[in-house]
Amino acid sequence: MNNRSDITVALVPIARTTFDMGLAEQVMQAARGQLAQSGFNLTGPETLLTDVETTRQAAQTLAAAPPDLVILLQATFADSTMVLEIARQVKAPLLLWAVPEAHTGGRLRLNSLCGINLAGHALTRGGYLYDHLYATPGDPAVLQKLQPLAQAAFVRRRLRQSRLGRLGQHPAGFETCAYDPERLKRQLGVEVVEFALPQLFERIKRAEPQQVEAAGWRLSQTLTNLSQLDQSATQGTLATYVTLRHLADREHLDGLAVRCWPEFFTQLGCAACGALSMLSDEQTPCSCEADVNGTITQLILQWLSGEPAFGSDLVSIDPDQDGAVLWHCGLAPLAMADLSITPQGTIHSNRKLPLLLEFPLKPGRVTVARLSEATGSYRLVVGGGDMLQAPPSFSGTTGLLRFDRPVQEVMDVILGEGLEHHLSMTYGEHQPALLALARLLKIPVLHL
Repeated sequence: MNNRSDITVALVPIARTTFDMGLAEQVMQAARGQLAQSGFNLTGPETLLTDVETTRQAAQTLAAAPPDLVILLQATFADSTMVLEIARQVKAPLLLWAVPEAHTGGRLRLNSLCGINLAGHALTRGGYLYDHLYATPGDPAVLQKLQPLAQAAFVRRRLRQSRLGRLGQHPAGFETCAYDPERLKRQLGVEVVEFALPQLFERIKRAEPQQVEAAGWRLSQTLTNLSQLDQSATQGTLATYVTLRHLADREHLDGLAVRCWPEFFTQLGCAACGALSMLSDEQTPCSCEADVNGTITQLILQWLSGEPAFGSDLVSIDPDQDGAVLWHCGLAPLAMADLSITPQGTIHSNRKLPLLLEFPLKPGRVTVARLSEATGSYRLVVGGGDMLQAPPSFSGTTGLLRFDRPVQEVMDVILGEGLEHHLSMTYGEHQPALLALARLLKIPVLHL
């Protein structure tokens, strides 16, 4: 899970003075206390808002530095005017929070639930997206609801600020790696910057030797056989890493989609895979075959998990073990290596050049996803399962994944829906946040 302190949530408490303001104050303080202790970066007014003018002022303050998520706490019933004031000014997803109250047979002291009912209707008519929560402050259900929604809101904001580098075009016949830059910018807010391979190769050839040597030394601390590989080709991969690292830093790129073949082999005399692995390990996710949507999926998973993500191919299924083999030539981040083995540097299985990384993926819970354009519009493909401890199925980086549903059904969905051949994965359970993100982005979900 990403660090909660990176996620900013604003608590906006509203009330009407004709209800029990003493109880409303207690509710607000309890809510603020729970959120403060949760680890989120908490902002928002610290007093109850009871009229449109003070709400407008609070909205202006929040709009100057928009949070990831606005929590509208209906401390008592209120009409929709204050809620709409916040919605109009603060460009952030909304969570309407109502609190239960005891059935005493006496006065309805808060009438909070009716308040968010009124607010939800007004927001719907106004075209504003929102979610809702009905729980007492301190109830574990609050954070169970809030955690995935806040994570999704955080990722939504990051996407709207993100820049990717696309180096070269996707290979002919790999329509799975095509993307629509205008749709991407319009719906997700992601900007893609194009770079040509010839200019990149010239930069790689001029990479600073001392920096290349330093990168090789760092990698040799893990890959003990690095010196046994073709040194000219290995140096080419390390120079590629140094050059791409500088490019990402200079251009403020959050990730890279790289046309890795055939030109890296035929013109530069090395494999790109090892460089892409090293960058992904540093949480600058990289996809091969210039797969922009694959890199975006890796970014999403990385931001949710706080760990690197990996773009893989589904290359085999094993009905006897109910497992699917996720594989790629050798660009998985080293953080995913099975700790019981020693990763090795290796050569490309077809092109016979280094540098690639070879290891089986470590066991553990994983989430898989894909931002798909198979239908001509976006869908978010979501699934989960357990990576099994298993010997390598093939050379390169490989893992045997047992999905949460029978593997034959998963394959039938992928092939029946005509999905892209790259699936991204990260460790941990992040499906609830992915589902919340799809709703915030107004993208339908396809479950694996």
